[in-house]
Amino acid sequence: MTKRKQHWETVFNNKNPEEVSWTEEYPKTSMDLISTFKLDKSASIIDVGGGDSHLVDALLEDGYQDVTLLDISEKAILKAQSRLGARAKEVTWIVSDIIGFIPKKQYALWHDRASFHFLTQKKEIHKYNQLVSNSVSHFMVIGTFSTSGPEKCSGLPITQYSCINLSENFKKDFKGLGCIEFKHITPFDTKQDFVFSRFEKIG
Repeated sequence: MTKRKQHWETVFNNKNPEEVSWTEEYPKTSMDLISTFKLDKSASIIDVGGGDSHLVDALLEDGYQDVTLLDISEKAILKAQSRLGARAKEVTWIVSDIIGFIPKKQYALWHDRASFHFLTQKKEIHKYNQLVSNSVSHFMVIGTFSTSGPEKCSGLPITQYSCINLSENFKKDFKGLGCIEFKHITPFDTKQDFVFSRFEKIG
């Protein structure tokens, strides 16, 4: 087990949703941005680093039929499956570090508000860029800590992004469709500055 995987298994083993900063009762920003693409309900959607977040619940409630959640932590996925109950069978679940992920298909929409900013080495960021270039057919929503946001999350260093350098990072294969700044209110009533960018695959 890698150090990164061990870290996240420990987090999800020891903490409940109200004890971690990223919890949202309803992922309104993500859902609002996803809705702008006007995807068919049969479109394939992947939530990268989704953990036990409620985005899968919201997507299912909105009628999406091909939803995948990927997370490095098996414990996080087990928590999400338990919460969904019988509806868990409607989701494809993948336990994988994003850097080691080998997709078996392309995704019409790639959503990530949790994994990308944890990549701090150039070679990992480059590998991520290659991954989305090969496995995203239409759109991406990427949420990261902003340049005025935290420098660490869950004790780990992160890479901060502005709207401009987030767009720069993906410009080889994706056209930016707009970026917003967003203040996330944590369960313990503190604020974290994020940027969320929408992208369309070029070509």
